[in-house]
Parts: sequence; C-alpha cells; structure tokens
Amino acid sequence: MLARYASRTSRRLGSPQRQLLSAPPSHRTITSLDTLAEGFLDLATALPIPPSWPPYSTTIILCTVLSRLALTVPFSIWAKRRQWRAEEVVMPIVRSMAPKVARSVSEEMTRERVHGTKEQIQAVHSKRVKEILSKQRKLLFAEHRCQPAATMLIPPVTQLPVFVGLSILLSRLSQAPTPFDSESFLTLSALTHVDPTGALPIALGFITLANVESSRWFMTDAQLKREDQVQQWKAQRVARGETVLEPQKIVKSSLRLVSIGRIVIASMVPGSVVLYWVTSAAFGLLQTWMLDYWEFRRKRKLEAYTSQIPLGENSGNDHRSTDLKSAQLYGPRKRVSKAAT
Repeated sequence: MLARYASRTSRRLGSPQRQLLSAPPSHRTITSLDTLAEGFLDLATALPIPPSWPPYSTTIILCTVLSRLALTVPFSIWAKRRQWRAEEVVMPIVRSMAPKVARSVSEEMTRERVHGTKEQIQAVHSKRVKEILSKQRKLLFAEHRCQPAATMLIPPVTQLPVFVGLSILLSRLSQAPTPFDSESFLTLSALTHVDPTGALPIALGFITLANVESSRWFMTDAQLKREDQVQQWKAQRVARGETVLEPQKIVKSSLRLVSIGRIVIASMVPGSVVLYWVTSAAFGLLQTWMLDYWEFRRKRKLEAYTSQIPLGENSGNDHRSTDLKSAQLYGPRKRVSKAAT
C-alpha cells in the first residue's frame, strides 16, 4: 500500500520514488489509518447485513462486541480468578500466621528489653508484626501468582489500546469525503455529525454512572453487615479526631466526575465515535453485572459452607479449611488455579 501510494505521488509530482518511501512516520501512520479505514468499509459491505439495517452502524456495533469478547472478557475472568486465589488461599494463610508472629515479636521485644509506655510498646509491637506479615503476604502473592497490582492493572491496560485505536479509526472515517455522511442511526442525522439531541451522550453518561453505582447490588447480607461495621469504626475514629482515608469513596467520586465528563466530550465528537462509546459502555455494564453475580453466588456458597462448620473446628488451621472449602465448592476452578501457579 505504501509503495503504491509512493509510486502514484512520485508520478504526480515528478520526484524520485525513494524520497516518498523515506516519508516521515506521520505519513506512514496516516497511510496505515487509511488502509484500516478501507478494510472497515469493505467489511461493512461484505457482511450479510439485512437491507433494512444501517450497514456501517451495525458493523460498528458488531466490531465493538467482538473486540470486547475477544480481549476484555478473557482478561477480566483471568483477573477474577487471581482475586479469588488471593482471597481463598493467600489471606487465610496470612491470618493463620498472625498469632504466631505476634507471639514471636513479643518474645523478641522481651529479649531486647524494649522500654516505654504501654501505648509506645503496643505501637512498636504492631509495627513489627505488620512489617513481617506484609513481607510474607507479598511472598505468598508471588508464589501463587496473584499479585494485586497485576490483577487490577492488566484488564484495563489490555482494553485501552483497542478503545483508543477504534476511536481514532472511526474519527478518521468520519472525515469528508466518507460514506458515513449518508447514514443515520437513532438520533444521529449522520454518523459524521454530533448528536443534535444529546441523547446518546447522555445515555453514555448514565451507563457509566450505573457501572459505578451498581457495585452494591450483588452484595451478600454478610458483606453489607461487615461494611456497616467498617463505617461505624471509621465514624468512631473520626469522632476521636483521627484522619481516615477512604480510597473507595475517592475512586467512586472520581468515576462519577468521569461520567459527567464523558457526556461533555461525547457531545463534541462524531456520531460514529459516540455510537462506539455507548456500545462499549453498555457491554462493559453487562459484563460487570455478570461478574458481580458470579462473585455473589461464590460468596453465598462460601458463607453457606462456613455456617455448617461447628465453631472452633477450624481454629489454628484456617488456611487448610479454606483450601478444603475452595476445593469442594470450586473443584474445576481450583485445579485451574493450581495449574496456573
């Protein structure tokens, strides 16, 4: 494609072909976008889309769904399994180590003859215990391949290049001359124009906001009770004049602002890009609901199994009993986790 483009341009301008073949990277990028744009138009023409359906809008929706199914869903499931491995394998081991570590630190401080007030000694003891448990937790995360940083970062990082790439491609396709200007869809008078009613940008904002606010819809009774207890504990600390940071609330507030910002930005971009964004956000919302429901069922099974164990039966062997729970409730998944580790 680049050679043909250089040949045509060299004949038109009368310049040597080798000068165009050494074109700057920006020219090569534009040529690559043009090639992808032509491929998209050819795909929309080749697909067996019913005549009553708008071909380009339908192709945008299909490409969005297929790209999310191929790239986003597998990594989201991968991250969810790593999260479960951390909760069901690593954290019970760390909790079972805590009493032994606390006794060991107390004996060490006794040998060192650490002096001070009761509060000072408790602070030193707590700091040393936390440092030891933190190191052990990191080692266990690495051993079982469920480091939280990778679990949280890889799913959005894998989605970002596709999202940005398709947005740039559709923006390029919306520049005249283009067949996009002859097709309308829903409230879009043309795929090259902004939405005159603002309906799709507003829908995008509401879908993004629903993705943020629906996190409590699939919480078990035990989780809700535990969250209320945490809120009471935080309120008591604030009443004592202590500073309490709540990262979850900060993230939620930021995402609410993002949903408003998406409405503003979507009101200024071509309709084809807005259609892609709305489709991607709707798919993401359904994916979140399905994964949350999956998590909800898992929590319910774990709570039901735990309630059947007599009190004190698993004391001192917390991680062994939790491994047994996971093996009995999620046998196939557990085998996959062992293979991954």
